[in-house]
Amino acid sequence: MAKAKTAYVCTDCGAEHTKWQGQCVECGVWNTLSEFVVQSAQKSVTATRQSGYAGAANAAPRVTPLTEVLVTAESRTLTGIGELDRVLGGGLVDGSVVLIGGDPGIGKSTLLLQMLGVLGEKLPSVYVTGEESLSQVAARAQRLDLPLRPLHALAETGVERILEQVAATRTRVLVIDSIQTIWTEMLTAAPGSVSQVRESAARLTRFAKESGTSVFLVGHVTKEGGIAGPRVLEHMVDAVLYFEGESGSRFRVLRAFKNRFGAVNELGVFAMSEKGLREVPNPSAIFLSAHSGPTSGSAVMVTREGTRPLLVEVQALVDQSSLGNPRRVTLGLEQNRLAMLLAVLHRHGGVAAYDQDVFVNIVGGIRVQETAADLPVLLAVLSSLRDRPLPEKTVAFGEVGLSGEIRPVPNGEERLKEAAHHGFQRAIVPKANAPKKGRVGDMEVIGVERLAQAIDACR
Repeated sequence: MAKAKTAYVCTDCGAEHTKWQGQCVECGVWNTLSEFVVQSAQKSVTATRQSGYAGAANAAPRVTPLTEVLVTAESRTLTGIGELDRVLGGGLVDGSVVLIGGDPGIGKSTLLLQMLGVLGEKLPSVYVTGEESLSQVAARAQRLDLPLRPLHALAETGVERILEQVAATRTRVLVIDSIQTIWTEMLTAAPGSVSQVRESAARLTRFAKESGTSVFLVGHVTKEGGIAGPRVLEHMVDAVLYFEGESGSRFRVLRAFKNRFGAVNELGVFAMSEKGLREVPNPSAIFLSAHSGPTSGSAVMVTREGTRPLLVEVQALVDQSSLGNPRRVTLGLEQNRLAMLLAVLHRHGGVAAYDQDVFVNIVGGIRVQETAADLPVLLAVLSSLRDRPLPEKTVAFGEVGLSGEIRPVPNGEERLKEAAHHGFQRAIVPKANAPKKGRVGDMEVIGVERLAQAIDACR
């Protein structure tokens, strides 16, 4: 019998190597190469056709001008969970493959089981569990007060047997919990290895595209927070969603990092309760602290996550440093950008913080990645340094340039309307984002061009 050909793949970037070595030559990470069995593409296709769901794979491909391609809108199905539909881009697309990752116990399985409890009434659905028994899944469904009649589960880890069962039942929505427990008979590697995860995901993706079944894959995460397994796993799927949440907090944030059918960085907010995950209809409320009075070191900004404007509180603490190199600590914000903003504050605002420890926190555990946070961060730092609260009911946003100019940010009008809707009476924004009338509803809008003007507007 011929010896199976093996190769080594990097679990971090997915690069293949002919022999094992300590460091991946593509990404430079050490001790990430794992052995897997190389299988020819012809053998894989033959096994696919023998499974009985080849469908369009039998048709011979040909080069086609795009002018002759019939473009049709994606067929979407609402999941019944509004925040999940928002993150998916307006609903579940037929034949899509969605990868959901997150820390253990954050609510991945709970959310998908709740989704099937609603979708099961409209579409044949199957929840495949490789980590729990059927009695455990049924007990969780009962604890969440879900209807048991539309829920169908399968305790199996072999991908060939899974595909046989879902093809026989004409399943339209398939949940795999989790992809790290699934294995295929075509490989000899152990379940959870790089080769098994890679090939099993490829088989499920082919099945989804050829049968029109929507597939959800639950992925384990590493200690760094990334999805375990080869990096190519995230390239195979149509959407990659991450569950985020602070330990001890009941709020969960579902964020889209990749979506072929919708906006990237779209955000869905949930609250964990005894009956499972509940949607948060007004996310801005949970990101704003309820202070009894004006507080120094606090500023409110309007950030934009996907298609949704959110009001977020930025907190800063500035204290005299006893170290030769003062600390710059950020939570929810890029640390290097804080150091740059402090230099701009010193050079163009006349406020020195080189001998102060500066701590900045975005309330609610959310991560702000856009430059609209520059101005409110500096205003919060200045408020803490002077121990003087900002004017009450004031909101701010804007990018700060290295020469001290306040640059406009996208969707300024939507941000101002969101702030006015929540009762804010004053806004400090880039002049290019300010309306000509100087007001939005009952809210006064102050347009500034330089950092010094923004500082003066806070007095």
